[in-house]
Amino acid sequence: MTTTGEDHATARGGPWWWTRWRSAVLDTGLAAGSAAECGAEGVRFAHDAGIPAAVGVVFGVLAGSALIVRRKWPIAVVLVSIAITPAQMGYLMGIVGLYTLAASELPRRIIGSLAGMSFLGMLIVMFVRVRQDMQRGTWELGDWFLPFASITTAVGMTAPPVLLGMYVGARRRLMESLRERADSLERELQLLAERAEERAEWARGEERTRIAREMHDVVAHRVSLMVVHAAALQAVARKDPEKAVKNAALVGDMGRQALTELREMLGVLRSGDSRDARERAAVPLVAVGVAAAAAAAASRAVDDEGAGDGPCLSDVDELLGQSAAAGMAVDLSVEGETRSYAAEIEQTAYRVVQEALTNVHKHAAGAKTHVRLAHRVSEIAMQVENEPPPELASASAARLPSGGNGLVGMRERVLALGGVFVSGPTDAGGFRVSAVIPAA
Repeated sequence: MTTTGEDHATARGGPWWWTRWRSAVLDTGLAAGSAAECGAEGVRFAHDAGIPAAVGVVFGVLAGSALIVRRKWPIAVVLVSIAITPAQMGYLMGIVGLYTLAASELPRRIIGSLAGMSFLGMLIVMFVRVRQDMQRGTWELGDWFLPFASITTAVGMTAPPVLLGMYVGARRRLMESLRERADSLERELQLLAERAEERAEWARGEERTRIAREMHDVVAHRVSLMVVHAAALQAVARKDPEKAVKNAALVGDMGRQALTELREMLGVLRSGDSRDARERAAVPLVAVGVAAAAAAAASRAVDDEGAGDGPCLSDVDELLGQSAAAGMAVDLSVEGETRSYAAEIEQTAYRVVQEALTNVHKHAAGAKTHVRLAHRVSEIAMQVENEPPPELASASAARLPSGGNGLVGMRERVLALGGVFVSGPTDAGGFRVSAVIPAA
């Protein structure tokens, strides 16, 4: 960061009111030169005034030394130079004082007034001095020379330092403005960089959450049904071999379906170009290893087929059939005219029903379940409600682990589409999951 204004002045440092040591040395040298000039001219002033020469010298030295405060009190320096103009001394102090005054931040009316006073004083003094010299016979020129010499000298002693000071002051203010603007732009760029980093971190977190939700929705339901069928297979393997063979085939089919969905999802993740490299690098290494293993298993277990477009509402019947095959008593009721929705809406509705059925398999095995779909004018509503599970079925049910992410994932999906999600136990001892998603 660059420094401007007071910060810039403080960064340099200097004695008293000076911002830099170089400025202090320059003003001291100018004050010494002005004091010497006024002291030398004080001898003639003392002779003309009829006072001792020492008094004139001391007066000139004190008056000329006022130039040392030109940066702090430029008005005072100019006023002193105007005051001693009748004594015909302080020319250096007048020039430097006017320059400093014009380069300062004072109002233009003050600068113009003091410059006009200095011009008028110099004009009068030069007029009197040239006239006296002409009367003494020192200069033998025409009458035209008196006003010409007075005006020329007054303009030459006043205009150049004022114009130069105004130019230097304007340039200094311009540089200060540019420096402040650069500092402001630098701060804005830094703020934008911080905000961009925050947005990137937020996007990475959202992408990780989305991938975890997709993995959970794809795997949890299929694996839960596989565990249920495996438990049934273990129970009937010796008593009913034909049913055991049927359950084994169902387990194999569900495993292949799970691997197919995993391969489709991983194909979407891998289809991104190099712009997604940083997002993919943010995924934990463990997840990458699991994804690679799943993709390898899918490529061995599933025939080469094109990637699907994801589940939709038309697949709900097949989903209920799989749950019924696993021993769940489930029925479906549809209200309103069936129609198609956006792919994201249909996929979210399907995942809500799928996860709700998975939770029934996990926590209420054997319970009768009711699935309701309602197609309304501007929304689609779904509800999955299970009755209390029978005690015998609960005791003999396969124990399925639960990560506690199912309801969270459903809520995130529905809320992301501007919908409403409600879940909780019923008065009868069961559990209900309800969601409403806008159709647009």
